[in-house]
Amino acid sequence: MGSDRTVAVFGAYGHTGRFVVAELRARGFRPVLVGRDPDRLKALAYGTKAHGTGAYGTEHRAAGAYGTEDRAAGAYGTAPDIRTASADDPASVDRALTGAAAVINCAGPFATTAAPVIEAALRAGIPYLDVAAEIEANLDTFAHYAERAHASQALIVPAMAFFGGFGDLLATAAMGDWTAADEVHIAYGLSSWHPTAGTRTAGAVSRERRGAGRRIRYTAGRLEHRDDAPPTLEWPFPEPLGPRTVIGEFTMADVVTVPSHLTVPEVRTYMTAEAARDLSSPDTPAPAAVDERGRSDQTFLVDVVVRSGGAERRAVARGQDIYAVTAPLVVEAAERVLTGRTRAVGVASAGRMFDAPDFLRALSPHISVELFT
Repeated sequence: MGSDRTVAVFGAYGHTGRFVVAELRARGFRPVLVGRDPDRLKALAYGTKAHGTGAYGTEHRAAGAYGTEDRAAGAYGTAPDIRTASADDPASVDRALTGAAAVINCAGPFATTAAPVIEAALRAGIPYLDVAAEIEANLDTFAHYAERAHASQALIVPAMAFFGGFGDLLATAAMGDWTAADEVHIAYGLSSWHPTAGTRTAGAVSRERRGAGRRIRYTAGRLEHRDDAPPTLEWPFPEPLGPRTVIGEFTMADVVTVPSHLTVPEVRTYMTAEAARDLSSPDTPAPAAVDERGRSDQTFLVDVVVRSGGAERRAVARGQDIYAVTAPLVVEAAERVLTGRTRAVGVASAGRMFDAPDFLRALSPHISVELFT
């Protein structure tokens, strides 16, 4: 293990990867930029033009991991650390992780990349975190690595992102002192959803794995596949959103993370109908930046309701841009992992690995959270 401020970012030049690299830099870490394409890595590091306009929507905002070209020599007095690696070349991934204290995997589809990068992290003896939203990929991580990682005292935190990790933190915080609950409902109120190319690719991989037209829900303490259409209903979001039409059983990675450590037989997730239509339409463009941080104008409200008997507890979160906000989520997690502020070993979701209320408070510059317990 190298410097405890050196963190490898696998998939650094992707849309979310760019936000993660920038957040690491802002918090005093030294990111190692890892990816398959050396030209795109250099464009990220030095703010030059590669193919396309990058995560920030316009070239002048894609000034790279270090903000501007004249800063690309980096803090620490050295040039940006760029390493080419591919998930199908284990030796290249091993080289990419040399000297890193942890690795954050931002390269989807995670059905393809998670296992090779986890294996390399285990060989290197460093923590692994990813931002996977793919249900099947996260199930694979728990199924294939839980026993092995626990035996070696390794730390593996999958789904440390808006979908999966954030909902788990909110549900765990809302549970408070309850040791079990009857139901967890996570309703996503997105103003719109302009999916990245990576989101579309990951979705296609998941659909192929579960079978055309099949969907997943978590009920009676297990995952089940269904062939019928999901229900449409109205969800009473808090103001300023108010009641909205949602797609019920719009199942996200929370059905993996939440029941991985909370005793709850029913976990349901919902998505505003407008956002679901955006996601399904092939004509919806990728996100475009509207501010200097590269965020889109998308806003979100996440309403989490936990019920036990006749009692109800709630957590509400508000913020901007689900891709951008993943960066402070996963970097805060990396910070806590590297400073020993963890509650588990092996494979663990955010709510199991960390003190959920404290973690959410740390996100206050980026997300507002209210707990009603």
